[in-house]
Amino acid sequence: MLLRPHWRVLICLALLLTLAAGLGLRSPSPPDEPRFVLAARDMVESGQWLLPHRGSELYAEKPPVFMWMQAATYSVMRDWNLAFLIPSLLAALATLWLCWDLGRRLWGRRVGWWAVLALMSCLQFGLMAKRAQIDMVLVAMTTLSLWGLLRHLLERPNTRALWVAGIAAGLGTVTKGVGFLPLLVLLPWALWRWQTRARPHAYVAPARPLLWLLPAFLLGTAVWLGPLGIALLTAPTPELQAYAHELLFKQTGTRYANAWHHVQPAWYYLQVMATLWLPGSLLLPALAPGWWRRLRRQDARWWLLLGWALLVLVFFSASPGKREVYIFPMLPALCVAAAPLLPGLLRRPGPRWVLLAYATVLGVAALVIGVHLLGGSPWAHAQLAKRAMPDSLLDPLGLWLFGFGLVMAVLIAWLRLRRAGLLAVLASLLLWNLYGWGLMPALDPYSSASAVMQRVGERIGPQAELGAVAWREQNLLQADRPVTDFGFKRDWNEQWLEAAPWLMQAPHNRWLLVAEPALSQCVDRTQSVSIGSANRNDWWLVPGTALDAQCHATVVGGEAMGDDGD
Repeated sequence: MLLRPHWRVLICLALLLTLAAGLGLRSPSPPDEPRFVLAARDMVESGQWLLPHRGSELYAEKPPVFMWMQAATYSVMRDWNLAFLIPSLLAALATLWLCWDLGRRLWGRRVGWWAVLALMSCLQFGLMAKRAQIDMVLVAMTTLSLWGLLRHLLERPNTRALWVAGIAAGLGTVTKGVGFLPLLVLLPWALWRWQTRARPHAYVAPARPLLWLLPAFLLGTAVWLGPLGIALLTAPTPELQAYAHELLFKQTGTRYANAWHHVQPAWYYLQVMATLWLPGSLLLPALAPGWWRRLRRQDARWWLLLGWALLVLVFFSASPGKREVYIFPMLPALCVAAAPLLPGLLRRPGPRWVLLAYATVLGVAALVIGVHLLGGSPWAHAQLAKRAMPDSLLDPLGLWLFGFGLVMAVLIAWLRLRRAGLLAVLASLLLWNLYGWGLMPALDPYSSASAVMQRVGERIGPQAELGAVAWREQNLLQADRPVTDFGFKRDWNEQWLEAAPWLMQAPHNRWLLVAEPALSQCVDRTQSVSIGSANRNDWWLVPGTALDAQCHATVVGGEAMGDDGD
């Protein structure tokens, strides 16, 4: 059925509409989106694209490639609410196509479609495709690199594919550090080659063309390292040197070997796979025996796909710093490896019961939460209050969730156990439409801090100047005017040392936006304005008249608001 042209068209349209659902209906939201968009907006406004800035400071936690993509997209579309999500959307579509093409080349067209639907059904893929984080673009690059390598290693000698693989790996490396990971597939290939050297009919890719990977990789990294190197040679300012050292050393080797945040135990990624890879993770126990039999038969396709995925898992597990997005590059390869087994697997009652149970739990949870919201239960009020959100959200959120649960109930009754695989796919498509059209637009004013920043603009008036201490990226991004900041990663007391004189220069026209933990004792709270809560912080507006110029109190716990969360 999947090979019929009209089904192929319907599947492609459903995937496109699902991934694009809600595009342009929300603003960047924490943790990472405002940071990248703020840097991209500065590139567009300043015309300086080499060094990204977060406010007045250089942003040295990530290379600027992803921010270049957002800035370039905005230069065409002229709307940040559209532009900031387009790179992730295009990367998701590219990743799906690469999985389809790999499945098609290695096993046939039908398997290619199974790989696409398997990947689209996993929660982490949909979430990353609809978030403006680097990881979706990184995964598109790592999957492209793996695609090129496997075409040479499994199909026929292909120097052109190796160049694509090397350039994609290099570009991925200057996008988020670990883009070189696809090159690790050469290790399971070398082991397989050693084990099958006595088999005369097995295709063994020649090793000599692999040497082209090095110049291709260097060419990919030169997209960013080239301009940076030229700048370091021609204008080696202390600021530029500090930026290069921070990014090339601390944020790569030091961050991997001696992480200073996101420290997790070695088994952390097992829980990530068990939850964020649903419903696919529920089928892993049933897939494992089939994979093992094919590995014992020394089938190179599974040796390379599964061996590479295992190496990626070991690589990230060895680092003390762990985040759920780090192992995301494994997911497309595992879906391609699972695709040939899924048709047979879903003819068995056990896996079908598992997928039916998953869809049922999803639908029942949505119905229960929707009823609580529509009924205005104490639990529902408490959940909104915890996030500083108004009760006016009860009805829209409740209606969307209840509607989703109702549609799921109809699908479960219609498809039942026999078509549990189709049910899981439809559940994923419905979930991301719910997310894009319903939940995120409703939550946007509060998750993006636009509601708080709108109140700030109304309170201080159009002629006032605004500064910020202990700010977050979304505050600057959503402000209706230029904001004077005094550093982001600097100690709060250092920020106050500069903010106080700035405020006193025009006390009747200047205001400071300050997070409550950083509010100085030198500020008269009776003259200040509690402007609201956003992103787990209470925010105050401090007029110049509320600051005692003779006071020199120290803010307790005066660390910066936060480091790079990605």
